[in-house]
Amino acid sequence: MARETWATRAGFILAAVGSAVGLGNVWRFPFITGQEGGAAFLLVYLLFVALIGFPAILVEFVIGRYTNLNPVGAIRELGSGPWNYLGWLFVVTGFVILSYYSVVAGWFLRYMLIGVTDGYALAGPEEAGALFGSVSTGLDSLLFHAVFMGLVIGIIAAGVRKGIEVGVKVMVPAIIALLIGMAAYAFTLDASGAAYSYYLSPDFGYLIANWTSILPAAAGQAFFTLSLGMGVMITYASYLGEDRNLASDGSVIVALDTLIAVIVGFVVFPFLFAAGIEPGGPGASAIFVSLTSAFSGIPGGRILGIVFFAMVGIAALSSAISILEVLVSYLIDEFGVARVPAATAVGVAVFLLGVPVTIDLVFLDLYDKLADGILLVLGSLLLALFVGWVIPEVARDELEKGIGELDGLGTAWVWIVRVPIVIVVLVSLYLGVVDYAGFLTGDFVDWLAAR
Repeated sequence: MARETWATRAGFILAAVGSAVGLGNVWRFPFITGQEGGAAFLLVYLLFVALIGFPAILVEFVIGRYTNLNPVGAIRELGSGPWNYLGWLFVVTGFVILSYYSVVAGWFLRYMLIGVTDGYALAGPEEAGALFGSVSTGLDSLLFHAVFMGLVIGIIAAGVRKGIEVGVKVMVPAIIALLIGMAAYAFTLDASGAAYSYYLSPDFGYLIANWTSILPAAAGQAFFTLSLGMGVMITYASYLGEDRNLASDGSVIVALDTLIAVIVGFVVFPFLFAAGIEPGGPGASAIFVSLTSAFSGIPGGRILGIVFFAMVGIAALSSAISILEVLVSYLIDEFGVARVPAATAVGVAVFLLGVPVTIDLVFLDLYDKLADGILLVLGSLLLALFVGWVIPEVARDELEKGIGELDGLGTAWVWIVRVPIVIVVLVSLYLGVVDYAGFLTGDFVDWLAAR
């Protein structure tokens, strides 16, 4: 079976950006930024992206392009012994993430429809919280989970060029245009000055006092938003030709993704401050409860709400297709399964795994804390060790294709992967494991006891 490739450079870049720009940027980023001190978190997050995220994305690119295989096959071709199992970690991670990602994306579709039919004329945060409760669990949640997964399956079934590439060429520019327009509107709100101060002026005292919480949150967010540690960038790079400049493409992808994340803050925080709502509400409901309350008190809030939730739905779709492609590419490469039945079978399995999240939100925490705090970070750690210490020469030679001799820069990249990335990610993994253990022995045990 002939392996598909990207038709254009723009198609690859937009697909990679589309993968990175999703719920990680628009759902997770605002409420985690609020929870972790606003500008203090933003500063650490940006440092992570620049110093860790960019070198790490090149790690996945070189493996994917060198092997032209899915993550399982790619690692098996390059490694031996225990390393052969590393690719399976990416498959499991993507499977877990997409299962709850689809449920959350369905919430955004439902909220968009609520704006069209009923609007957001809510009395306050209490009523907004009740609305979220009705949307996030039960039949509504299950139905829109199914709708969203159906859309993802349809795009992946159409293929790399006719499905993914065509889709992202529409979706990513639409996301950027909508975000810029909403940020321009947010700038006109009276509370925008206070919001920008909160968002852009870091409190270093807060940062020093809370670094054990901010560090793993920033690391997890950087990996999540750049689609690292789940094999997406390995898979997308496997469809590339050898003449591509991976460093140039990687820098464009990282820069665009980070810019979009930052712009999201310029949209969300002025809305919250204008409505007198403190950012940083706990948990998955924060962005929904806060913004629906805000939209009810802002001129033109109904239209803004519809546009915002539609934009997030588009962003979520562009990311979800990249995760499902990892899983589907495995069946195609390893077993020769045709794309349509592969996409359908994997998509249905992912849907079923996500069903518990539509029943009780404790499963969202169970999946998200495991995937974000442990699996993504562990995958990135093991991949850095693999590339930096097992196949450094292969990786550097692959990186030079399309660029030319890197000399000292190539050696510097290998050592960045070997030492700083490994150390920082190892610390983040430890903190993530501690946090997950606390959840399992605390909130999750309490939930089980109440059943």
